[in-house]
Amino acid sequence: MVNGNGENAPTQKRKFLFVSFEGLIHDLAWQVQKEGHDVKYSIKAADQKDVGDGFVPKVDDWKDHKDWADCIVFDDVGFGEEADRLRKSGKLVVGGSAYTDKLEDDREFGQSELKDAGVNTLSRQNFSDFDEGIAFVQKNPGRYVIKPSGAVQNEKELLFIGQEEDGKDIVDVLQHYKKMWSKKIKQFQIQKYASGVEVGVSAFFNGYEFVYPVHVTFEHKRMFPGDIGPNTGEMGTAAFFSQPNPLFEHTLAKMRDRLASCRYVGYIDLNCIVNARGVYPLEFTSRFGYPTIHLQMEGVTSGWGDFLFDLASGQKAELRAKKGFQICVVIAVPPFPFEDPKAFKKYSEDATVLFKKPSREGVHPGDVKVDADGDWHLAGNSGYALVITGSGTTMEDARKQAYSRVENIMIPNMFYRTDIGEKWRTDGDKLLTWGYL
Repeated sequence: MVNGNGENAPTQKRKFLFVSFEGLIHDLAWQVQKEGHDVKYSIKAADQKDVGDGFVPKVDDWKDHKDWADCIVFDDVGFGEEADRLRKSGKLVVGGSAYTDKLEDDREFGQSELKDAGVNTLSRQNFSDFDEGIAFVQKNPGRYVIKPSGAVQNEKELLFIGQEEDGKDIVDVLQHYKKMWSKKIKQFQIQKYASGVEVGVSAFFNGYEFVYPVHVTFEHKRMFPGDIGPNTGEMGTAAFFSQPNPLFEHTLAKMRDRLASCRYVGYIDLNCIVNARGVYPLEFTSRFGYPTIHLQMEGVTSGWGDFLFDLASGQKAELRAKKGFQICVVIAVPPFPFEDPKAFKKYSEDATVLFKKPSREGVHPGDVKVDADGDWHLAGNSGYALVITGSGTTMEDARKQAYSRVENIMIPNMFYRTDIGEKWRTDGDKLLTWGYL
C-alpha cells in the first residue's frame, strides 16, 4: 500500500522518537515521517543541534518525550545501558545494549566473543602502554595493523595498516602516537595483517533471531580513489541483499545466541577479511551504519516505520529488498574527515546545496538543514553533506545511476570518490571462487 507521497503507507500510524548523539539518523526519521507516522528527533551534541532542522520536528531532551513514543530509536553506541533499562520497563526500542556496545567499543572483548562462538580470529595483542607495543613488534617482526580501542576508534585516521614485513613502519607510528596521542589513546590493539577481500556481512536482529535477507557490503574507507589518503570512516559503499550465505553462516550467524541473551534489537555488522584460507572478522558495528543506512533505504522496499516497530516488538519483521546491487557515494566538504570548526565556518558554513534539476531521487541529507523556502544548507560542522544512492541489476548499472545523480549536485568545495563499486569485478569473482557467496 502506497500513500500520497509515493511512500509505503503504514499499517497503523505510530509515534517514533529518534535519539542521536551527533545528528546521524534524521534521514531515516524523515523517511518514517513521509510514510505517515509521527516523528520527534533529539540531538545531544550542542554543535550539531541544527542538523536535520526543517526535515523533522526536533525536541531538546528526548527523556521528556519517551512516554509519548510508541517506539524509541537510538542511532549509535553509548545508549546501550539506557536502551536495556527502557526495554525492561516495557518500551519498544531499536538500538544497542550494554553487551553490544562493548562488542564495538572493546576490540579485545569483541574478538574474544567471536572466538568463544567458534569463529576464526586473527592473532592480536592488546596494550595500554606504547613502549610495550613497540617492544612486541620488535621482538616479533611482521606486518601488523594498529587499531585504537574505545571512543577514539571513531577517529578512523588513527587506524594504521602496516606495509612493511618487518614491522618497522608500525614501530615508527607507535612512537609517533606515544608522543602525540598518548593522552587520547589509552588502549590499542596490534593485529596480525591478513591479505584478501575486505567485506562486511550484516543483518537486523529482533531480540531473538536474525531477520533476513542479510546485507553484504564493501566499504570504501580511504578519502581518495584507489584507496589513497586518510581513513574517513567511509566515503561510499557497494552492497547487495542475500539470503543466508556461507559468509554469514561462518561468522555473524554464530553470534545469534549471544545477541538473543541480551535481547539486542537493531542492525549489526561484522567487517571481515576473506581469503582462500578462511574468513577473519575484524570488528563489529553494533548499530546503524553510516552511510549504510542510506544505502539500505535505496535497496529496501518495505515500509521503514512498520519494519522498525515490528523489529522492536520481537516479531518476524518483513524486510523486502530489491534484487541486484546498490551503491552509495558520500559527498563531503572541508574540513571532512577532520574536526576543525574554524575551517568549516570559513569554507562551508550555511553553504547551499544546489540541484541542477529538480529531482532529488536517491539524495539523502547528511549534516544538512532546510529553510522555510525549501532550500538545503549545510549544518553542524563536520562537512558530511550528502549521501547519493543508486541501484541496478548489475553493479555497473548501480554505479551509473548513482553517479548520474551525483552530477545533479552543486555545493562549493564538494568532493567525492569516483570509484565506488569498481572492485566488485575482481572481489566478487574471488568470493564466488572461494565459495563464500
